[in-house]
Amino acid sequence: SDVVEIVGRSVPLKKAGANFTGLCPFHAEKSPSFSVSPSKQFYHCFGCGKNGNAISFLMDYAGMGFVEAVKDLAQEYGLQVPDDERSPQERAQAAVVREKQSSLTDILEKAAAAYKKQLKISPGAIDYLKGRGLSGEIAKDFGLGYAPEGWRALASIYPDYSDPLLEEAGLVIVNNEGDDEKRYDRFRDRVMFPIRNVKGECIGFGGRVLGDEKPKYLNSPETPVFSKGRELYGLFEARHALREAGYVLVTEGYMDVVALAQLGFPNAVATLGTACTNDHVQKLFRFTDAVVFSFDGDAAGQRAARKALDAALPYATDTRSVKFLFLPTEHDPDSYIRANGKEAFAQMVSNAVPLSRFLLDAAREGCDLSAAEGRSHFAANAKPLWSAMPDGALKHQLLNDIADQVQLSPRELLDAWKLAPTPTVSACQDGQRPIVNRKK
Repeated sequence: SDVVEIVGRSVPLKKAGANFTGLCPFHAEKSPSFSVSPSKQFYHCFGCGKNGNAISFLMDYAGMGFVEAVKDLAQEYGLQVPDDERSPQERAQAAVVREKQSSLTDILEKAAAAYKKQLKISPGAIDYLKGRGLSGEIAKDFGLGYAPEGWRALASIYPDYSDPLLEEAGLVIVNNEGDDEKRYDRFRDRVMFPIRNVKGECIGFGGRVLGDEKPKYLNSPETPVFSKGRELYGLFEARHALREAGYVLVTEGYMDVVALAQLGFPNAVATLGTACTNDHVQKLFRFTDAVVFSFDGDAAGQRAARKALDAALPYATDTRSVKFLFLPTEHDPDSYIRANGKEAFAQMVSNAVPLSRFLLDAAREGCDLSAAEGRSHFAANAKPLWSAMPDGALKHQLLNDIADQVQLSPRELLDAWKLAPTPTVSACQDGQRPIVNRKK
């Protein structure tokens, strides 16, 4: 692989002597300090210090793991990554899966292009987007499109409408009734939001009705290339902004992401009609060390925040920040920023509730801490939340906070939970704080 070619797909490069230069993709700058050397097959930024080769660029820029980056490059050049742990049959099966995935993304990319083209000649869809305050530029950035009315509009896009891959890609529904097989488009008369993976490939769609029909949003089904529990809408588009802003905003809806991007918060992503998962959080922490969950202010948003807490706890290390933004009941991020402006929303972000406080609030719900029974109930609620956290200073401080509210010493609380103290916390007398062993 050629590092100039790999980097050049994402960063505009200009020849400068023996090397190539461009604006660094890892920090905001106006004068290029990012250099790529074809002779050394190495890149280096003289501004932020980022450096590496083709593999490390994919890891840092696209958020891939090492093995994922190697396999991505290998597939591109038609090479097979040796895997001694897999049998020849398993390797052959994996090759078939990769080939099918490639075919599915090609089909989905073709649909995305067709929907995008259709939007330009669909006044109703254009008026809807304008009514939501979206510009043509932001629609272009996110590749928005329109699925026209009619049961088989895609038949004019693909030469073989009966191709089983169209059903497997989630674009066509097949209904078998007796001896008759009926095929029709899944998305009809909807504004289309293409969902891209971190490499920028279209892997699915979200479709929004123009009126009040139900369901309001229709998502692609689970396919070999699309899993709602692992993908985040807008992550590909937001990847640069995440580094510049220093944090990611996690919302519930497609329109939240697009509207926030237009109004000054391009670092927003959204879950895809499902609760936030461990995989979502793990993927986000590949790009940033700070996550702000910003869900709707209604009861459903509160439930979504609670599930996000459960997903985030295993990754809440001492060097990461997780916060929760609670909007007024009548608002979602899109409506709030339009009603109150960018500065007001930024203030809401800065006032977001830290994970530690939200954990205590979640455990305290329904508990009367003035009574022994309520404090015991609080301790029982807090145990699984605290236990899910990785060991570290934050976890130890929360142990103290929980013990204070239960009116026990940390040692007594651990005994009540029937948990052994963590290695860094020594035994101490009742009523005292734990003693941290400061090992060199």
